[in-house]
Amino acid sequence: MRKVVVLAAAAVAALGVTAGSATSAASETGVTARTIKIGGTFPLTGPASLYAPIPASMKAYFSYINSRKGPDGRRGIYGRQIVFNFYDDGYNPAQTVQQTRKLVEEDQVFAVIGALGTEHNEAIRPYLNARKVPQLLNATGASTWGRDAKQYPWTGGWQPDYEYEGRIYGTAIARNSANAKIAVLYQNDSYGQDYLRGLRAGLAGKASNIVGQEAYEVTAPDVRAQVAKLRATGATIFVILATPKFTVQAYVIANALRWSPAVIYTNSVSATDTFLTLAKSSGAGELPERTFTVQYAKDPASPTWANDAAMKLYNQVMAKYRPGARVTDSLNYYGVAVAHAFVQLMYKAGKNPTRASLMKAYRSWNEANPFLLPGNRQRTGGNDQQPIQCERIAKFTNGTFQPVSKLKCAGAAT
Repeated sequence: MRKVVVLAAAAVAALGVTAGSATSAASETGVTARTIKIGGTFPLTGPASLYAPIPASMKAYFSYINSRKGPDGRRGIYGRQIVFNFYDDGYNPAQTVQQTRKLVEEDQVFAVIGALGTEHNEAIRPYLNARKVPQLLNATGASTWGRDAKQYPWTGGWQPDYEYEGRIYGTAIARNSANAKIAVLYQNDSYGQDYLRGLRAGLAGKASNIVGQEAYEVTAPDVRAQVAKLRATGATIFVILATPKFTVQAYVIANALRWSPAVIYTNSVSATDTFLTLAKSSGAGELPERTFTVQYAKDPASPTWANDAAMKLYNQVMAKYRPGARVTDSLNYYGVAVAHAFVQLMYKAGKNPTRASLMKAYRSWNEANPFLLPGNRQRTGGNDQQPIQCERIAKFTNGTFQPVSKLKCAGAAT
């Protein structure tokens, strides 16, 4: 037996191969000398299917990265092409679990990137952490991604905290409309509850001004009953904490019921040029023009950024890799921006990346992203694990968003 082992070792040596060199180019699941395989789940169908442009635009940006020469003079990331597999979960957490298992166990992905939905990411988090598979840049601003980073060290978000966003709305209402009656529509899950908790915190002593608070189930066909109840309160401020389908419905139903709140605050994940324009064309009247929301990234629908270098790159990427897609749609822009963030992290993870080195890069991140608003950095470290923490209030006017505040950052006075 010893003679066989010696002969085998000699044969390997004769081929010029060592254990180290044989594995150095592909020392981690999902990474080879030529590729990096990643994946994610998204609601391509179902009640949140309006978010479907996001993964398609992520893939468009990865196609751009795969074709251009990077800072090392090679295409892709250190010569590796990004392979991005994404599957439809219908906005159903049970399907998210099933499709994520497919990504990990069949597709053998290096990491799950950009998966959409709060409860959906929560559903797969224990599994991915047990397998030590990075679950990063989640397309949800759930507060748990930062708050529970020690408990789930392989999971991390990207966009600002929903709870903080809600607090911005509450603070603004308390300051500008101290005695106004407030009506709130929210999704009955941890996504909506995060926003509601933040809104109440921002209102502080004015939280009693909430005279109506109606939840809806994501499986419901519409929110007609909820909006009717909120109208009956006589509230003059309407806060919509909902996903796009129900947000559009809320505007249209309110207008049909002749409810005319003076001010509307709509969460950022649904207050986009695309969705508010859709609401107007669907019968919302002028209600969308009374909308306030927050922004943390540049707005592709705003002429303000027409000559901005990042916006020009975004338009070039879309023209080549997603021709025909609506470039003013913030969801397309979001997909490109979050894909860029992943590329940044992969460069930080090193020339021979491992899952551990990717997480190390994420947990000690301090880098600008050209697709974000100036002054907004991706920053993590210590107990602070929410990468983007600054937003500004904007108002929808004449089809575009106009900023009405400076950038507000978590931990600073609002």
